[in-house]
Amino acid sequence: MNYPLKDLLDQKVEQYNQPSFIEKDPISIPHRFTLKQDIEIMGFWAAVLAWGQRPVIIKKATELIQHMDGAPCDFILNHQDTDLRRFLAFKHRTFNATDALYFLHFFRQYYNQHESLEDAFLAGLSPDSSNVQPALETFHDRFCNYDFFPERTRKHIATPARNSSCKRLNMFLRWMVRQDLKGVDFGLWTRIQPRQLVIPIDVHVGRVARKLGLLTREQTDWKAAVELTEKLCLFDPNDPVKYDFALFGLGVEGEM
Repeated sequence: MNYPLKDLLDQKVEQYNQPSFIEKDPISIPHRFTLKQDIEIMGFWAAVLAWGQRPVIIKKATELIQHMDGAPCDFILNHQDTDLRRFLAFKHRTFNATDALYFLHFFRQYYNQHESLEDAFLAGLSPDSSNVQPALETFHDRFCNYDFFPERTRKHIATPARNSSCKRLNMFLRWMVRQDLKGVDFGLWTRIQPRQLVIPIDVHVGRVARKLGLLTREQTDWKAAVELTEKLCLFDPNDPVKYDFALFGLGVEGEM
C-alpha cells in the first residue's frame, strides 16, 4: 500500500467532505429539502443534469423546482395535465422537454406504488454483489420500460451494459448511500452498502487518478470506474467512494 498517497487522499477527503462543499455543488439541490421523496427526486434529477459548469447545473435544477411549485413529490403525484405546459421550454444541453415530461411520468407511476426510489435499484442487487453493476443495469431497464418511453431519453440513463462509466448515477448513489455524519452525503438508503458503490469517474477524476498511479486504463468507462474503485478499496474497503471528494477536489479545484 502506498501510505503517502493514502495520507494525501485522506487529507483531501477531510478537506472537501465538509458542509462548505455543498453550496457550489449540485448536491445543494436535494439539500434544500427534508422530505425523503423530495430529496430522492431532486437528487436524481440534479445528478442526471450534472454535466457542464456547476452554476448552470444548479440554475437548471432550480428551474425544475420552480416548475414543481417548490414541492417535487406533491407536484408529481397531484399535478394536472395543464400544469405540464410549464416544462415545454425546459432544456439543459441535450436534455429537453420530452425528457422532462417522461421523468415526471416515471416518477408519478413509481411513487404511486413505492415509498422510496431505493427499491428501483434493489431488484438486481444482493448483499454478496461486489458492486452496484446489477443495480444500475436493472434500474436502467426498469426506467426505460414504462408506457410512453421516448427512445431519445435512454441516453440520459446510463448502464454498465453499454460500458458507460455511469458517472451521474454513481454520484447519485453516493449521495443516497454514504453515511459518515459529515453533512454532505445523505445516507438515506441502508440496503445498498457503501462498499458496493463505484467511483463517479469523469475526465477530471480520471486524469487525477492516472497521474497518481491509481488508474491505468485510458478510456473513461465502466471498466475504468471499477478499476479505480478496486484501487481505492485498498485504502478503505468499506467506503472506497469517499475518495471521490479527494480526486474531485484535486482535479476541478486545480490542485493538480
